[in-house]
Amino acid sequence: MQNLKRYPVRKNELLQAWDSADELILKHMKAQDLTGKRILIINDHFGALSCGLEGQDCTTYTDSFVSMMGIRQNSAQRVQPLNDLKALTGLYDFVLIQIPKNMSYFEDILCRLSQHLHAQSQLICGSMVKHLAPTSFDLLKKYMGETTTSLAEKKARLVFARFEKTTATSPYPQSVKLDGFDLPFSNNSNLFSRDKLDVGSRFFLQHIPKGSFTSILDLGCANGVIGIKAKMLNPQAQIIFSDESAMAIESAQTNYQQHFKDEARYIWTNCFEGQPRGAVDLVLCNPPFHQGTTIGDFIAQQMFQDAFETLKVGGTLRVIGNSHLGYQVKLKKLFGNATIVDTNQKFLICESHKR
Repeated sequence: MQNLKRYPVRKNELLQAWDSADELILKHMKAQDLTGKRILIINDHFGALSCGLEGQDCTTYTDSFVSMMGIRQNSAQRVQPLNDLKALTGLYDFVLIQIPKNMSYFEDILCRLSQHLHAQSQLICGSMVKHLAPTSFDLLKKYMGETTTSLAEKKARLVFARFEKTTATSPYPQSVKLDGFDLPFSNNSNLFSRDKLDVGSRFFLQHIPKGSFTSILDLGCANGVIGIKAKMLNPQAQIIFSDESAMAIESAQTNYQQHFKDEARYIWTNCFEGQPRGAVDLVLCNPPFHQGTTIGDFIAQQMFQDAFETLKVGGTLRVIGNSHLGYQVKLKKLFGNATIVDTNQKFLICESHKR
């Protein structure tokens, strides 16, 4: 695993592309007889599991574009992950899961898995001990059966379960009513604040600009609520939705099509990489401050850079973030200008113009 790289490759990257939970899962699997066995790998961060089990009958699933690209990169394109749980087929003998931080997503995974398991199917779930939520045991017991655990090793642990229950129907996507919108929103499981409108978005929605924009990008769109509000205020504009979660893109598309008859664009990618430059009038962005369990401003920094490159001269980037993050300082360094639009006790909205 020493040759594995995170995606995207960054200069002076100190974070490694695997963790001790990956090592424990692979160690356990090497002791198993895998002859004729079908293996499903879920939530493989950058390909440690997929690459470590190459040569076996493996299927890999991830919702994350970043993980998908990391898996492709580290397997030299030999592993091509699925990005839709509905694309799973047949029955699996082993299911290897890096337990996600989002327990709604984990529940969704387990429900859909229940339709692809038999009585002898084995689940091997890995997690760093500090991230192992008690709720994960409750969900495994509810949808799979009794669990056992390994000893902790290098601050990681495995959780084992066999499929002892009956098939279950996933409660996702959920239909959620949001203040200020007549129609409900369809929210998939792996969305931030999937059961309500988060306070940052609520504040941001009060400050969506209205103007002569022809193209508006909702960067990091989640369920698409920001882009949909922008369309309501700017009916002449084409809306572009971008997110690194395939479930987010699916939700945004469903929600936009419920509200409007015209066509928007939906782009599953890391921030807005690989897209045309100088093509957008307005970018609206509420950057995440973590990737899985890794916290930092590296995603926001790339979003700002990608927004700068995709904006037309004269175009505007409007951003919301926690006040202490100091986004206005970062934007002024990149754009040469930054204006504070509004603040409250927690959030700051600022904008920059490409000159």
